[in-house]
Amino acid sequence: MNRQLSRTDNLIHQFDTVLRTLVPHAAQASRPSPATPEVRDEPMDDEERRHAAGLMRINHTGEVCAQALYQGQGLTAKLPEVRGQMEEAASEEIDHLAWCDERLRELGDRPSLLNPLFYAASFGIGAAAGAVGDRVSLGFVAATEEQVGRHLEEHLVRLPAGDHRSRAVLRQMAIDEAHHAQLALEAGGARFPAPVKFGMKLMSKVMTGSVYRV
Repeated sequence: MNRQLSRTDNLIHQFDTVLRTLVPHAAQASRPSPATPEVRDEPMDDEERRHAAGLMRINHTGEVCAQALYQGQGLTAKLPEVRGQMEEAASEEIDHLAWCDERLRELGDRPSLLNPLFYAASFGIGAAAGAVGDRVSLGFVAATEEQVGRHLEEHLVRLPAGDHRSRAVLRQMAIDEAHHAQLALEAGGARFPAPVKFGMKLMSKVMTGSVYRV
């Protein structure tokens, strides 16, 4: 029989998630990185390496935001099955977080110093969406994942030609994000109108523009 978690248990779990998300190298992937030892980079100069690191830093911060978003939504979701779906999606996103962190280390760089700020903002947005209703919350997941997918496709084009390891990671992330978006819609998520998606796009530009170097 499964033990019912107490409020204290849940608080400890939430705090553990925050630490695993924000502390560098703390996230542990459940799946091996798509950048297997067989995937090898071609030589890159310093400028190309810095550019690749900047793009992977953006993707890492995007996964920090995803963790916070799912955690906030799971906290306020009305239906247990929706709460469970949020937790499952967040668990899968941990893989992405760990893969991006690992790739940043390989490139000799670090995660964004702004991650705690974006985590707090995303948690608040997720909690607010969950409080409005599960249909809106799931719709927000779908719209967010669709937007992330577009970023990943753009980054696959912008990466240096010789950066095969980052490209392998982003390809798998794109597959996973598309799956999460589809699951959210199938679970009853609302399809957001174009003006709402445009506003989300503007907020995303603030994030990508700030963490590329910081």
